Amino acid sequence: MSTTAWIIMAFACYLLGMLLVGFSFMKKTKNSEDFFLGGRGLSGWVAALSAQASDMSGWLLMGLPGAVYALGTGQIWIAVGLFIGTALNWIFVAKRLRRYTIRANNSLTLPKYLENRFHDKHRILLLISSVAILIFFLVYTASGLAAGGKLFNSVFGFDYKICLTIGTAVILSYTFMGGFMAVCVTDFIQGLLMLIGVITVPIIAFMLVGAGNVMDNITASGVDSKAFFDILSDADGNSYSFVDIVSQLGWALGYFGMPHIIVRFMAIKNEKEIKKSRVIGIGWCGLSLLFACFIGIVGRAYLFPDNLSGSQTENVFIEMIQKVFNTDIGIAFIGGIFLCGILAAIMSTADSQLLVTASSVSEDIYHSIINKKASPKKVLLLSRITVITVAVIAYLIALDPDSSVMGLVSDAWAGLGASFGPIVLMSLYWKRTNLAGAVAGISTGAVTVIVWDYLKFGGKTLGESTGLYSLVVGFFISLAAIFIASLVTKAPSEEMLKEFSDVHNGIDCGCDEAAANE
Repeated sequence: MSTTAWIIMAFACYLLGMLLVGFSFMKKTKNSEDFFLGGRGLSGWVAALSAQASDMSGWLLMGLPGAVYALGTGQIWIAVGLFIGTALNWIFVAKRLRRYTIRANNSLTLPKYLENRFHDKHRILLLISSVAILIFFLVYTASGLAAGGKLFNSVFGFDYKICLTIGTAVILSYTFMGGFMAVCVTDFIQGLLMLIGVITVPIIAFMLVGAGNVMDNITASGVDSKAFFDILSDADGNSYSFVDIVSQLGWALGYFGMPHIIVRFMAIKNEKEIKKSRVIGIGWCGLSLLFACFIGIVGRAYLFPDNLSGSQTENVFIEMIQKVFNTDIGIAFIGGIFLCGILAAIMSTADSQLLVTASSVSEDIYHSIINKKASPKKVLLLSRITVITVAVIAYLIALDPDSSVMGLVSDAWAGLGASFGPIVLMSLYWKRTNLAGAVAGISTGAVTVIVWDYLKFGGKTLGESTGLYSLVVGFFISLAAIFIASLVTKAPSEEMLKEFSDVHNGIDCGCDEAAANE
């Protein structure tokens, strides 16, 4: 068998395994709570790895290594920001959010939680939250599908559109069949595969190129090695400004508002499991980000003299795997498995995004606003139809082969982080937050990002003119809007304050008593 045939076999085995997982959970998914939260039955390991795998996406193994490869170690500030955001999310949001979603009438989705938390009888929060999720998750899902298309195109040389179609079909199939538990179990498997690949491949490549040759090869590749390793400048020696570094660190702010990540917190079996998940999740994140940056550094030396340029820099990990495991046909299958690690990163995020978007349409808009008497089976059917519809729209957005994975992720991350991050934090930690503040926060966050990133003034967007990441601006404007609107309008009712106090003290929130009194 040829090297390509072994790689195809590895991909086929992997994809078949994911489909089998989806099929196995199809019969166990009987209602919308099963489809969207798995009956709140996630173990610590599954919750942690599925949360982190759904977080990182193809960005971890394509976007970040490509940025370091092209621009040098100065790009690590994004990784530092993401690690800080991950840790803070697990420490300050996970436990309290799980507790509050149970207290808030057993909320299944983020929009439903916000409606119940602020006693919104007019469904304003439900509507604007769902619309924001639809807009930004379509872009986010498109980034994952585009990454999958690029992976297949780079490995097999097939037409990008054909590759995009194959990847979309597989992700859609197991998400459609198994819902939340299928997504979480596949994400658990994918998280392990991603971690093994991101650690193993750069270490082998580093040993092959030789420690003494790294600096020489990087210099020979056309960059100043001293500048390449300077975290305060790019590979050409241009110093990063304060705004550049703040923008990269600002990615940390996005975590508090990512529905596909925080829904894992809501679904953990009990509060004792959260402690375990916290350690596993933070550890996985730290190792993965560290070695993803290492891929970009080693790749610059190992792939020389075949330098990558333009959008091809995002393929550095793919090229490394193909070169490392191309010396002998017998080990090509192993290389194929590691390539599946990249596919795992892509699929583990895209499936979660499809599920969250479907929940916004079927549970939050249809079941809660349009047809409150809809049967569980009807809501479940609509959920699956929505998964298909969203996948098709995201597929159409991703059809452009020149679309940047990093660019699409950046836009979606900013929109979701600015819309939901501030209000999630304030809903958990500031009892004076009210409905008016919540509406103002979500609206201003979303609008700020759209204006900052897409509207041009004098031929440039505000993001291009200032160099400041829209998430940083949108997050703090949203935060200010919440404070101002909450203070100038009517204070929360006694019932809302009682619920806040119950959650704070661990009383009457559906939590086991031992965990609540930790």
